[in-house]
Parts: sequence; C-alpha cells; structure tokens
Amino acid sequence: MSISAYLNPNFTLGKKLIFLLITFIGVGISIGIIYLSASLVLNKKLHGKSREIAMDLAFVDKVQRFFEMLIAGVSVLSFSCSYVIINHIYTLAQSGAAGKLTSTEHMLFDMWSEGKDFLLLLLILMSCVINTLLDTFIIPLKKITREEKATIRMLAMFYVIVILMYLNTIGDESQYSPVMMYYFGLMIGRFVYFDASFKDFLVALKNMFFNLPYMALTLILIGLLNLFGFNMGYLLERNYYIVGIFYTHLFLIVCIFVVHVVWMIAGTRNGPVVTES
Repeated sequence: MSISAYLNPNFTLGKKLIFLLITFIGVGISIGIIYLSASLVLNKKLHGKSREIAMDLAFVDKVQRFFEMLIAGVSVLSFSCSYVIINHIYTLAQSGAAGKLTSTEHMLFDMWSEGKDFLLLLLILMSCVINTLLDTFIIPLKKITREEKATIRMLAMFYVIVILMYLNTIGDESQYSPVMMYYFGLMIGRFVYFDASFKDFLVALKNMFFNLPYMALTLILIGLLNLFGFNMGYLLERNYYIVGIFYTHLFLIVCIFVVHVVWMIAGTRNGPVVTES
C-alpha cells in the first residue's frame, strides 16, 4: 500500500483553503474564550494601567498554554499516527495483501518485525524533538516556563489517549490499544519516578489539573473541526480516522503559527507589554 491510500485526491486546494479558514475561525473563537476567562479571573481591585498590564500578561500566558497544548498534541499524535500506518502496512504485507515487496520494503518489513520496540522508542524520541522544534524555534513560546511546558506535554499524552479511546469505539481496537499502553506507561513514569516524593506527586497532579481547561478546549476545537472535515468529505474515513485527525492538527499548527507571527509583529509595534521576548 502506498502513501496515496492515506491521502484524499478530492481534497483540492480550494477545499483546503476553506478548511484552513474554518480552522482560523475555530482558533479565533478559542482565543476569544481564553480572553473572556482571563478577564473574569483578573483581580477586580486592579484599575487603569495596572489592570491593562496584568490582563495582557495573563492573556498571553493562557494563550501560550493553549498553543503548547496544540503543539504537544500534534507531536504526540505524530507518533500514534506513524505507528498505526506502519503497523497497518506491516499487517497487509504479512498477509500478502500488499502485493510483491521490493528489496527496500523487505528490509523495512524485517526491521519492523524484529526491532519493533526499538523503532517505537525512536518514534517517541522523534515526537519529542518535533515538540521542541515547534515550541522553541518555529512557534517560540517564551512566556511559559519549562516546567509548565513539561506539564502540558504530559497532559497532551492524556489528550491523545482520550482521542484514541474514542477511536477504539468506532475503529479497530487492536490498532490503538498498544499506543495507549505506551502513553499510560509514560504518564505513570512522569508521576511516579524512582526518587519522587509524595509531595512531588501532588505538585505534578495539581499542575495537570490546573491545565485541564486547555485540554478540554483543545478537544472541543479538534472535535468540531473533524466533524466538519469528515462530514464535508475533506478527511478520509478509510484507513483509520486518526490520519484525518492528524491532518486537522497540521492545519491548526499552521493557524497558530500565523497568529503567533501576527501577534509578535503587533507586540513589537505596541510596546513590550504583549511581546514574546
């Protein structure tokens, strides 16, 4: 099976632009919700310039947490999607349904058959590298700390687990269950490591719950976008829904990249309050 089996030839440039526009609208509405939430929790005793500065700082912090959730989500999902596609092709090749394999395909088949666990570890490491490249260089999020990023990245695993749990109800359970077990193991390792104290565990748990609203907002956004994409025929239902969900995340990354660039330009013109430096 070639990669074309996972692409939709009817998803033309015009349709992609429409979907991108809808994605921009979804991101814009999400940022609007974040702005409203930031204004509601802001200290009512602040007035004038102090309130404006505090609002800017709180808003930027919350938006960057939301962006980090999207970035971490697409990074974690890249591993899931890669695993599902590779394992699907491997199953077809194993059964003979994929037809005659070339020498290169035979080599890849043997590598997956004999060193699957090591290759999965490599895919996980690559997803971490993708996450770092995105939130450090391509969409630099400098207003949130490394610890906050680490918490959101861990939460992104749970975010993908929720997606995979839903896909298990409508897809092939054998394809998604192994991936979920990997993520559960990584999350447990993040909470309970060999020198962790009970206080460390409580702090990690508290930080995770503090960022749950961003996960919920991201799930709602991705759910609505995928509902639109699948109903309009932009995303393929064959060969696993996870591929279409991954495509949607890529559109979201493009959107937040554009928003981030515009935000930086606007921040540079308006002063240091809302800049990313």
